[in-house]
Amino acid sequence: MTTEVIDLCRDLIRIDTTNTGDLATSAGERAAAEYVSEKLAEVGIEPTVLESAPGRANVVARIAGSDPSRGALLVHGHLDVVPADPSEWSVHPFSGEIKDGFLWGRGAVDMKDFDAMALAVVREWQRTGYVPPRDIVLCYTADEEAGSDWGATYLVDNHAHLFEGCTEAIGEVGGYSYSVTNDLRLYLIQTAEKGIDWLKVHATGRPGHGSFVHDDNAVTNLCEAIARVGRHRFPIVITPTVRSFLEQVSEALGIEFDPDDPEATIAKLGPVAAIVGATIRNTVNPTGLQAGYKHNVIPSKASATIDCRTLPGQFDLFREQLMAVLGPDMQLETVHRQPALETTFDGAIVDAMAAALRAEDPGAHAVPYMLSGGTDAKQFHRLGIRCFGFSPLKLPADLNFSALFHGIDERVPLDALQFGVRVLDRFLRGS
Repeated sequence: MTTEVIDLCRDLIRIDTTNTGDLATSAGERAAAEYVSEKLAEVGIEPTVLESAPGRANVVARIAGSDPSRGALLVHGHLDVVPADPSEWSVHPFSGEIKDGFLWGRGAVDMKDFDAMALAVVREWQRTGYVPPRDIVLCYTADEEAGSDWGATYLVDNHAHLFEGCTEAIGEVGGYSYSVTNDLRLYLIQTAEKGIDWLKVHATGRPGHGSFVHDDNAVTNLCEAIARVGRHRFPIVITPTVRSFLEQVSEALGIEFDPDDPEATIAKLGPVAAIVGATIRNTVNPTGLQAGYKHNVIPSKASATIDCRTLPGQFDLFREQLMAVLGPDMQLETVHRQPALETTFDGAIVDAMAAALRAEDPGAHAVPYMLSGGTDAKQFHRLGIRCFGFSPLKLPADLNFSALFHGIDERVPLDALQFGVRVLDRFLRGS
């Protein structure tokens, strides 16, 4: 199992599943879905392959547990990856090269590592005849990196029966370590994630000739509004998950946590501060501008795209705050929206995560945290499933893990991958 997980992950990385967000230019997940299906079928697991659009394939399989009266556990991971420019990388992003104790390639941590872990565990079970304590539903999705329309959204909308009985789920991004001392590592379990609100902002003005003095220019109006919102910092709001994380990490580090100044604590967290710092407020980042059609024509309309991430329970208030910053003359168009999620850090499933981590790392201490991004959990939550991010990795203390997501030279430590598959096996057996 610990040897096979490296081979499985390497094979998956070598399958280009680049998702550009456009059906015409995305590589598609079909080849990866067929690979996963073949590996499941080899050991007697019958997969279902569901193609939502040409090349955009998903895989679902159910492994029967010993107690059918218990709620099933969903184990999900996505097969697509964000684009990678080979000229920017030290190795080819789809080479699956092994060097310096790492497996390199696009998807190594987001999230073909976990895809391989789950595949390795169930293949080992089938070979040895092990039966899990409850039903396990494996799900490998398409399109997570572009909003899940062809993946989790499609499955939930059209094939919800495949998830019948599922009460809890695990997926990305959680279960990775944050080193405090040589003898203490916090493992961040994702119990919350921010909402996604992708918007277009439209400004209008009086069209005219580019040579005239013009005081009602749509481009100028838009740029002023976008500059305001891009530099604005929305009020700090501490959710239960974030408060619990900051309290526990402060205690572990021996520093004071001031609820009135959480940024002072976050500033002392090192690389993980980039993720945590974005979870204490709603955020907006401008990501695109569109205007005009000719150099000497002042257009009547200009538009911008903005990426908004909202805290649980903050959506309506956030929209009011956003419009106040943009100004009354701006118009909003919703491109894509997914709600924020938050669950409590308790119950048998959390106990099983903590126990599995401690069994492989005596210095492990599990803590809840909120992800600043989004995952397929948003869609599975619609089925009433309680969702967690738990794809365990024991990381080197000096590794800037958050920078690897969608970054150049994405890579996963080989020993972390092997640690993860052992923890996942223990967790699934004990959950």
